[in-house]
Amino acid sequence: MKNKITISDIQKYKDTQVPLSTITVYDYPTSLIINSLEIPMVLVGDSASMVVYGYNNTTPITMDELLLITKSVHRGIDRALIVADMPFMSYQPSNVDAVKNAGKFIKKGGAGAVKLEGGVEYLERILKIIEAGIPVMGHLGLQPQSILKESGYKIQGKSLKEALKIYNDAIALDQAGVFAIVLEGIPHELAQIITEKISVPTIGIGAGKKCDGQIQVFHDLIGSFDSKVPKHAKKYINNYTIIQDVLENYCSDVVNKKFPNKTNSVAMSPAELLKLKKKIENI
Repeated sequence: MKNKITISDIQKYKDTQVPLSTITVYDYPTSLIINSLEIPMVLVGDSASMVVYGYNNTTPITMDELLLITKSVHRGIDRALIVADMPFMSYQPSNVDAVKNAGKFIKKGGAGAVKLEGGVEYLERILKIIEAGIPVMGHLGLQPQSILKESGYKIQGKSLKEALKIYNDAIALDQAGVFAIVLEGIPHELAQIITEKISVPTIGIGAGKKCDGQIQVFHDLIGSFDSKVPKHAKKYINNYTIIQDVLENYCSDVVNKKFPNKTNSVAMSPAELLKLKKKIENI
């Protein structure tokens, strides 16, 4: 039995020289792979909206859809801290909704914490969730759930006004008691300033190397789609073409009657086969 990673373990990365590596995960088979590695934290991201369910952005995915995959991830992981992303409109309407839905990820999904987007405008929601005993990870900078308001995915914090807003939000979230903050799509200089100022780990995605850790979307790293990955990501393998080749070879083997062969099949004993044929003849 592996030692389960705790919130305290994650927070210790603030004082270590080793950056925290974390990754999104959405299914049981991938969870088993992650569980075999020394990855301390995983995020069941609302990015599943696109990479699992095929929506255009993160706003359509529902609590039920995210809860379903959170359960599958929990079945495969017994060490890493599982953080569940709270989807669009699962916490925005009210404090009651926020606490209730966060609780579902803990009680039903098996998560150890939740993540939600937003700064001081959602501070009350965050405080209520924490008061209920549920650890919260913040998310500042580029906030995918705000794609409609922002008219697309845009780097945040390049102007003085935007940078100060993100900085003040980070200070407020830190003081509210979040255990970590994701910084997405902001200038690396701003990410460094925030990282050096707040008391909890920063997890960067498109925010430079000065954060206390990094997070990436699993499907970007393994090249699941026949498209370019975002600027902040790195495609380590092209899984799209690998799987495409496998399926082409499989179909070719089926068409040319090379698969299945004897090793892929089972056979009756000659005696039993003879009995069966005689039985059929008598019917």
